Amino acid sequence: MNIADIATTEFIEVDVGTRMGKVRSMFEDGNPKGIIVTDDGEYEGVISEREVLQSHVEDDAKVAALMKPSRNAPAPQVDRNEDVRETARVLVESNAKVAPVFENDDLWGVITDDAILEAVLENLDTLTVEDIYTADPVTLEEDDGIGRAINQLREHGISRLPVLNENGYLSGVVTTHDIADFVIRENHTTTTGDRVGDTQRLLDVPVYDIMASPVETTTLDTTAQEAVETMLEKDYAGLIVTPEDDDRMVIGVITKTDVLRALTFTEEQRMDVQITNISMLDTITREGIVENIEDVVDKYQDMQVQHAHVRFKEHQEKLRGTPLVHCQIRLRTNKGQIAGTGEGYGSENAFRVAIDKLERNVLEVKGVTSDEEYRGQLLRKLNEL
Repeated sequence: MNIADIATTEFIEVDVGTRMGKVRSMFEDGNPKGIIVTDDGEYEGVISEREVLQSHVEDDAKVAALMKPSRNAPAPQVDRNEDVRETARVLVESNAKVAPVFENDDLWGVITDDAILEAVLENLDTLTVEDIYTADPVTLEEDDGIGRAINQLREHGISRLPVLNENGYLSGVVTTHDIADFVIRENHTTTTGDRVGDTQRLLDVPVYDIMASPVETTTLDTTAQEAVETMLEKDYAGLIVTPEDDDRMVIGVITKTDVLRALTFTEEQRMDVQITNISMLDTITREGIVENIEDVVDKYQDMQVQHAHVRFKEHQEKLRGTPLVHCQIRLRTNKGQIAGTGEGYGSENAFRVAIDKLERNVLEVKGVTSDEEYRGQLLRKLNEL
């Protein structure tokens, strides 16, 4: 199936010279997946609500201030006749909900995650939530401030956070849209001179005051089709996963992105590998990343890996012009989820530290103790950074 019949020509477009205040209002009024940005009619990129929320760009600044630096690849583009599976991969690897669709090199329309999920809905009854959910999610407590919520969303590249009460039970959920809606609404009541003090006040507001409650939940044995139907019907980007016998306990989260990621798997591939923020790759290639992960997996044949997710995140700190990068590698295996994280200057260095940590964690899961030779190798690699 290609996307010719599910892409749409209806989308919101703004010029790079548009005020950020107007863009923030667009997200509040219409709740779009993303907004196409053009420069004198030429496609420039896509901005999402998450980017607007996490940016420190003032309302009077222009949209151009939020666009990615030129050294980064522009927002992904897909052809109108592209395959649905490949389009899903593009959305996942660019961490996007919407991508521009081109026909004969001209901007034709957009494709959204919802459009893809609706098109494949009937094929999702063979998967369960357990097959694709993310275990051990990041959580908040009811009295945590909005500032902490924003930091957690930014740090982990996610869009929703379960909120727990003092007993550790699920009491609500906070999303990027909840925060953006609150901040925009409050800013409408302030003047420019009040903004500095009011910004700090907003960040200190407890998430309890803005969280959604009660929470829509699902269980591990629910089919992916049923979970997606709920998300589409209620316009949720994700659901909280709880045990079947206790919907107060949080064991995971399933999102539309998780489902899209599952769509990209093919039987011909040895292992499904997805990379978020793939445009940050510098001296390492996608093929190199896959090969390194396969090397780790191949050492332990009884461990079956269904999916690997590699996520890069750039920090503001730099060393001789090279940014500090955080890398997380997460494997979904028949022995549970295993992760390795690392930081380094440049994506390759960050990945090398993360892959070493991943191998150590794989060893621990299998009950194997790392020997002195392995530790020596790890130390030498760390010292090379």
